[in-house]
Amino acid sequence: MACRIVFVLFPGFQQLDLAGPMAVFEVARLARPGSYDWRLVASAPPAVRSSAGVAWPVQALPRRLGGGDTVMVIGGDGVDAACRDARLVAWLQRASRSGARIASICSGSLLLAAAGLLDERTATTHWSRSRQFATDFPAVRLQPDRIYVREPALRRRQLPELWTSAGMTAGIDLCLALVAHDHGEEVAKQAARQLVVERRRPGGQSQFSPLLDLQRPEGRFGALLDEVRRDLRQDLGVEALAALACMSPRHFARCFRAETGATPAQAVERLRVEAARAALEQGAASVLRVAVDCGFGNTERMRRAFLRLLGRPPAALRSAAA
Repeated sequence: MACRIVFVLFPGFQQLDLAGPMAVFEVARLARPGSYDWRLVASAPPAVRSSAGVAWPVQALPRRLGGGDTVMVIGGDGVDAACRDARLVAWLQRASRSGARIASICSGSLLLAAAGLLDERTATTHWSRSRQFATDFPAVRLQPDRIYVREPALRRRQLPELWTSAGMTAGIDLCLALVAHDHGEEVAKQAARQLVVERRRPGGQSQFSPLLDLQRPEGRFGALLDEVRRDLRQDLGVEALAALACMSPRHFARCFRAETGATPAQAVERLRVEAARAALEQGAASVLRVAVDCGFGNTERMRRAFLRLLGRPPAALRSAAA
């Protein structure tokens, strides 16, 4: 039986957020006939205009969904208005109780958050929306550096399986992962080859980080992060960082996340990984020396951070730089 993909559109949606995922399921269906079908829906049929000005035909929001369905909310500049669409928000809430799998592409995760579907769960979004997301939806465990995040279903709490992705092309990564989850790695690899994309990006699970933009003068914590970069070996726990910022730890952690979209610990780890990656790519003589100089303390801790943020170990970067 085919999995039905219900693509949810709204005025001002981003066409690439739709076309990329749709192409993944199309080529997966060629590799595994009958595996997927799909429909485009919106709260105001029969057509929805994208941010590029092209009108796409859509059907009404379906009244019934089931465990074989995947609801995929597309992102785009119109998401802020869509979050105020009471009919669409209410439909998403019903969809989450239907047993359907729920997913979002790019900033579509803001619409899931507005419906309360991401509270106390882990999610990601496009890096440019991370600060807004963290401010508007503090109950969500935002992972701003991830390309995509999967949250398993919690049946006892009647919470659906959730998939969220970062920027536009990250939607392709998410959908390839869905295909691998549904039909196995070989089908996902066939789909990736047909699309001429990586099945798994060399960059792993990391997207462009908003932390890299905090060097600009108006960044509230720019001076603090400059101090952190000067000596990554120092104590960089939240209490120490709060003291440097002349703030209480709780107030500092709240303000920092609102500003950057990341927790202080996530920011420190990201800065350490960036410094270590640069050192390795420049031909540093010793992986252990890099681990110590960048504040990891040992190579195993650095290796775990690299796998988490870059999707590959330090040794792979040394090999590439050799």
